[in-house]
Amino acid sequence: MAQTLLEVRDVVKHFPITQGIIFQRQIGAVQAVDGISLSVESGETLGLVGESGCGKSTSARVIMRLLEPTSGTIIFDGQDITHIRGDRLKALRREMQMIFQDPYSSLNPRKTVGSIIAEPFVIHGMMKGENERKRAVQELMDRVGLNPEHYNRYPHEFSGGQRQRIGVARALALQPSVIVADEPVSALDVSIQAQILNLLHELQDDLGITLIFIAHDLSVVRHMCDRIAVMYLGHVVELASSEELYAHPRMPYTGALMSAVPVPDPRLAKAKKRQLLTGDVPSPSNPPQACPFHTRCWKAQEICRTETPGLEVKEGGNVAACHFPLTDAEVLERVPSARTAT
Repeated sequence: MAQTLLEVRDVVKHFPITQGIIFQRQIGAVQAVDGISLSVESGETLGLVGESGCGKSTSARVIMRLLEPTSGTIIFDGQDITHIRGDRLKALRREMQMIFQDPYSSLNPRKTVGSIIAEPFVIHGMMKGENERKRAVQELMDRVGLNPEHYNRYPHEFSGGQRQRIGVARALALQPSVIVADEPVSALDVSIQAQILNLLHELQDDLGITLIFIAHDLSVVRHMCDRIAVMYLGHVVELASSEELYAHPRMPYTGALMSAVPVPDPRLAKAKKRQLLTGDVPSPSNPPQACPFHTRCWKAQEICRTETPGLEVKEGGNVAACHFPLTDAEVLERVPSARTAT
């Protein structure tokens, strides 16, 4: 059986809203992440999807301990890392690394590529000899598809795809157990996206890395991930295997997302009924009571406005937070490509 490497329990991250210049007082909070629970097994890829502002990137930064959680618990390899600091947090950095969304702003323009990739070695006191570090960096560059001879070039001399490869090489330098990829291809051309995704796939197969993959593109997530967690307004509203989520979404919000995915077969595309969501995403500083999705849900009833649904196992094995999950008939109507999976 696969071992649970990372576990997130009821993690909350609120950003205070203050008033006043000298004597500031808190008048509210942006509820960016509001009680998410996840587990990630060793060697698997877990996807996080959802609309912009739903809390995906904030969740990633809290898990990575780049942000302090407001409450909750984060367990890594059996150890509670929720509030560790100093040397213990520095040691954790060797096991958990991050690939950032924007390859243009995540690299220091004043440093050469060689020094950027070698920086983890310097910080953690590894490979103190300059020649040894250079050899290790050039091996990493070659592994991610960069020319090792470009060791002394600066980031502005590389294309967007090449810069993201530099970010991948930097994340791999310390041979971490977990890599969080925060929308690593959203800023790249489509042709380059495929190259970076295939690179991540190959590296994961070769090195057995555990990957938390954040993206907007649902087809990319399906290609990359073993399991997928759907987030809405700071909550995880559905969690299932990639195949089951795409074939049989149970949460109405997930069904609406799936109905928006382009279908290559013209016959299925013509038969598909697009589920359009009405209204805007509520403000995370003033979220709806009870079910966070009830203000936009076409299946909402009175109980949805008064009782918060918990994550429960639904038909097919999906875990969803919904009082009135989608039926198979509703899924086939809005996601006709599911017919090929049944």
